[in-house]
Amino acid sequence: MKRTSIKDIARIAGVSVATVSYVLNKKEGSRISESTKEKILEIAETINYTPNKMAKSLKTNKSKLIGLILADISNDFYSTIARNIENAAMKLGYTLLIGSSDENPQKFKKLIDLFSEQQVDGMIIAPVVDSDEAVEKLIKEEYPVVTIDRYLKNVEIPGIVINNTEISEQIGQFLVEKKFDEIVYIGYDTELPHLQDREEGFNQCISSSGVHSIKILVGLENIEGEVHQGIDKVLKNNTKNKALYFSSNKLALAGLAYLIKNKINVPEDISVIAFDETEAYNLFQTEISYVRQPLQKMAEEAVKILDGQINNYIPNGKKVTFNAELIHKSSVK
Repeated sequence: MKRTSIKDIARIAGVSVATVSYVLNKKEGSRISESTKEKILEIAETINYTPNKMAKSLKTNKSKLIGLILADISNDFYSTIARNIENAAMKLGYTLLIGSSDENPQKFKKLIDLFSEQQVDGMIIAPVVDSDEAVEKLIKEEYPVVTIDRYLKNVEIPGIVINNTEISEQIGQFLVEKKFDEIVYIGYDTELPHLQDREEGFNQCISSSGVHSIKILVGLENIEGEVHQGIDKVLKNNTKNKALYFSSNKLALAGLAYLIKNKINVPEDISVIAFDETEAYNLFQTEISYVRQPLQKMAEEAVKILDGQINNYIPNGKKVTFNAELIHKSSVK
């Protein structure tokens, strides 16, 4: 079926295309009678006229589309971020296109190319390792772009982050004050700066505390297997009063699965604290202590900064740091 256009409305109403455009776009200052306006609107409704968004975007130079590239949409953290970004974007009249890079730099670049082809007005991205070149290309082309959750050390770009180093140091201090004989940090063997910041915060606290600590660093390919293997080695020594600090919810879920399988009670046998929340914690018999990030505020600020770039009222380079919060539950004795 042929798509109806404003030309069809103009022909039926016996007026010019410009007159129809003025009425449908609700432009002020035109000398069009109320009867003509009503006639045009009635015809548009009768023939089920819908605006051609692509044509409109060519005239306004805006598509009202935003691209969102996440690292792993299956993770509760990123799915919640996406939902909040979508809500914030819709309030400003944007539609969201979402892609998941799965920590793959090639897929990350393909998503950037795809969203560019879709003529999105800007992008909110969670960079992956080796994505610097793709992001620098966007910046060189003066493309509106904002990072969320993550950042790149060598690329100056607007972004939303949390106080990873400081909150991780607070967690370390909290565990030190509980007088554990051994504190185990379970994190990633990665070049991602925000995760390195968490490890650094832990290091800063523990190095000056005198408390014995162990680090288990795993890759992204076999998280569950490496976490299980690492905890198994830790538990083979005879230190009784231990605490496990997981630097992400994905690591925490892998660790909790190991503890359940081996009938290790929390916090009676071992204490647990985790970065990020997830609904999956509710399946565990003990309430898990965790770090809460202000995801709604982060999402709203990301959209605000991107919209500012798109409309040229917020300069490039703005970074915003939010404070995370340690939520005390019963998994730490």
